[in-house]
Amino acid sequence: IQELLRVMRTIDDRIVHELNTTIPTASFVGKVDPGQTCKELYQSLMDAHTSRERIIKNCISQTSAVVKTLKEEREKAPEDAALLKQLRKEQTKLKLMQSELNVEEVVNDRSWKVLS
Repeated sequence: IQELLRVMRTIDDRIVHELNTTIPTASFVGKVDPGQTCKELYQSLMDAHTSRERIIKNCISQTSAVVKTLKEEREKAPEDAALLKQLRKEQTKLKLMQSELNVEEVVNDRSWKVLS
């Protein structure tokens, strides 16, 4: 999932470049509609943020369900070391997904500050 998010964050990483290529120079001012181009960039950014947030929240939801199930199983079999190991692994994964949500917020804020 982290690799997928890294690829999906490319638009945010290149926001300054996108803005520089969106605003036409004097020689291209008649050939490009900067208003329309900015509108398209804005929409692309909105779509990217929405889809990434949806993916992260979906992963958090799924992992939370797995953690809940493993905790219930752990209560029934407290001596099962393999179950404890799996539970810890899923809890770590859940914390990672929650931190990705925080990273997403920072990335989004940074992009909107550049765009505005």
